Amino acid sequence: MSAPAGARPEQEGNAMRKLVYWVHQSVDGFIEGPNGEFDWPAMGPELSAYSFELTGRADACLYGRKVWGLMSYFWPRAEQLSQHPHDLAFAPVWRRTPKIVISRTLESAEYGARVVGRRDLAAEVAELKAEPGGELLLTGGAGAAAALTELGLIDVYEVVVHPVVLGGGTPVFPGKERLDLRLVETRGFDGRSVLLRYERA
Repeated sequence: MSAPAGARPEQEGNAMRKLVYWVHQSVDGFIEGPNGEFDWPAMGPELSAYSFELTGRADACLYGRKVWGLMSYFWPRAEQLSQHPHDLAFAPVWRRTPKIVISRTLESAEYGARVVGRRDLAAEVAELKAEPGGELLLTGGAGAAAALTELGLIDVYEVVVHPVVLGGGTPVFPGKERLDLRLVETRGFDGRSVLLRYERA
């Protein structure tokens, strides 16, 4: 699904473009199970279409170092590893979308990805947000999202809740500080998962 024609709201005037955090979670609030399990999110047709809508609004996809390792392994060879319709459709989109890796340790990344965070994460992401263009889409991962949340740099939280209870693992929000959010949208997908779309209160 492509983005609507015409100028994006983020491109009008001098408005800062938004940083959107897109994450799948269990009912009990984890993004992976106690042993790193991530075999539970089901990407049905409706959720798949929405993910393409999100990507269509974004000019770049952001990843933390751990998630980047998974993405950079899977998507370049997705056709050899999966026959799922979503994977086959998204692989070429992933390859052509600019990629940014948030890491304090990586000096460079493959597939033309840009690395930020070695110098000053707050300043570097603020610079990205000030550039003209569409949204910045941060996908999965707890560490990078927690760091950017603490810095007040995430504008929108797109949380998809899947009907599974993991009983432990990596929480979506590992920070210990209170975070007040404002619910702006809910939506169901495929009779299974539910989107909770929040903005910072």
